[in-house]
Amino acid sequence: MTKAIKKQALGRGLSALLKDPENDIKSVEDKNADKVVGNILEVDIDAIEINPFQPRTNFNEEALQELASSIKELGLIQPITVRKLDFNKYQLISGERRLRASKIVGLQTVPAYIRIANDNESLVMALVENIQRHDLDPIEIALSYQRLIDEIQLTQEQMSERVGKKRSTITNYLRLLKLDPIIQTGIRDGFISMGHGRALISIDDQDVQSDIYQKIVSQNLSVRETEALVKKHQDGTKPNVAVTKKEGSFAVNEEQKKALTSFFGSKIDIQVAGKGKGKITIPFHSEEDFHRIIKLINS
Repeated sequence: MTKAIKKQALGRGLSALLKDPENDIKSVEDKNADKVVGNILEVDIDAIEINPFQPRTNFNEEALQELASSIKELGLIQPITVRKLDFNKYQLISGERRLRASKIVGLQTVPAYIRIANDNESLVMALVENIQRHDLDPIEIALSYQRLIDEIQLTQEQMSERVGKKRSTITNYLRLLKLDPIIQTGIRDGFISMGHGRALISIDDQDVQSDIYQKIVSQNLSVRETEALVKKHQDGTKPNVAVTKKEGSFAVNEEQKKALTSFFGSKIDIQVAGKGKGKITIPFHSEEDFHRIIKLINS
């Protein structure tokens, strides 16, 4: 306990460096940078701007009020993380829930880890720290992964290493973004789970996705029941299996069929089997027609 109090008091003392224009620290090479960068210092709450790269967009008001009550009673136990932008100006990297709750309580300053980072580093830190530490909903996690791909050009393999998740797990999250936006909202709002979403992904038609989604919600279907419903739909829409051309066979084109039909004066049916084998069917409609065809063959 004594060690913790001493460290917090030291942080308050070092905070004076942040408010001295002559000691403004902009890079790790600046004087006293080692006393500021990476340390926990008290930062004016009004000097902190929200990180535009923050992946979390939904904040449960009840949970925020509970956190605010805890901060009012015990103080902000876990510091937020900020990067220094300019003199007495910072940008949040992680800890937006804690910052919002601190504002509700009316704190003037908050303990913060000070970092110096460019925008890309800030984005990576914000996304990775939020994915690892907070209870983001599956769509927010998927969007975070997608931003790492789009804006930082990280591969799924690199993301796997950064966030400590299997590549297959990352792929499953990213596939959720292919769902109809209404269904994505349903996942975010907790109407259906990620498991339901994964079952619906195998359906390409978004109208059908939406129909099944409505059934899931209205009938409170489990993931397993949803998978069965999806399978039933897919089995019912499978096209008739076309007869594939067997090895060694050949195709008879329409011109050839027309030529034989014209020659015999009857609609000829041609079936080609494997290895070039097949049969030609010549219909006749009377004994006279039969003798006519025989005469053609023998001529």
